[in-house]
Amino acid sequence: MKAALQVVYVDPGSPGYHCVYYMARLAAELLGGELVVLRPRNIALIHKVMTILPRGGDGVDCLLISPSPADLSSILQFTNWRQKYRMLIAWVFDSFWTENIPRFARWTRVFDQICITEQEDLDTWSRVVHAPVEWLPWGSDVLRLGSDNPSRQFDLLRFGRQPLQWDDDLVTARGCDARGMTFHGRPPFQQDAIDNELSLMNSLRNTKFALAFSNRVSPNPQTHPVREYLTGRWTDALAAGAIVAGIPPRSGSVTSLLWPEALLDLGTVDQCGGLEVITCALRDWTPARATLNYLKSLERLDWRWRFKKIAEHFGIQSEGLEKELADLSSVPACGRTPGSTSPICHY
Repeated sequence: MKAALQVVYVDPGSPGYHCVYYMARLAAELLGGELVVLRPRNIALIHKVMTILPRGGDGVDCLLISPSPADLSSILQFTNWRQKYRMLIAWVFDSFWTENIPRFARWTRVFDQICITEQEDLDTWSRVVHAPVEWLPWGSDVLRLGSDNPSRQFDLLRFGRQPLQWDDDLVTARGCDARGMTFHGRPPFQQDAIDNELSLMNSLRNTKFALAFSNRVSPNPQTHPVREYLTGRWTDALAAGAIVAGIPPRSGSVTSLLWPEALLDLGTVDQCGGLEVITCALRDWTPARATLNYLKSLERLDWRWRFKKIAEHFGIQSEGLEKELADLSSVPACGRTPGSTSPICHY
């Protein structure tokens, strides 16, 4: 039987978005949908002009997962998309690039709902697009891949973009070694999104602290020059029970979504000063910190809470999602003792 939902993921081809690709596959599985993967390409002007025509679809629903606002145009790649889709919801991840919202999304009501990951973007998106806008933040697959592992091989792990002072793993390793800390450099990228997420989470569940710095102090050609924002580096690390050490983004999403014990603010990008802060924090670290971050992540960060909102918008009832939501809700009440080595459900 043909799926009543298509989960369309616009793949930019960058390994930095593997966690979003992983999430798209999980969404298709738990919402009972068909996963369709597109590569962004230029859309002919005629297709953009045709967005002014009314939609009359009575077939399948569509969840369009867009890494950036510009990727919203990818829906126009589908022939007869206006007749094909009954309901069309877009979930935009790098929602802070508001200047790149396509004109057709500003001028016409193509989408029935738009979800964005940054709370501070709500006013701008609500003002410029012709659709209801909702905050649906970053998350992680805490239920299957999260951990409160009490026995962690490494004190500090680096992954992803870092400021120049922290970018050389050999230099960082020497600084850690001089202070009696164990360090793990950048884990290798895997080609497949699922393999990559499994490998990354395995590394994260074996570290006490994970490095992550806001783009404010770690700029890059791919980062926004002004806006600060949360990404999967923070949510994946916390799901694995690690504490995120660095300089956190100054954003409403961080304030609303995370908890005080989740972050260790180093207050500086200077490596010597930062390592001293981490060294002091390590003296107070106990397995209970991993348990706290894991349980808080189950409560606040698991992707299934986001999927529940999407299912409600579509009017979807999925046994698979309901079962895993029940598993999610039951974890803190299971009588698990701090320091249990496994999450409740394995991938």
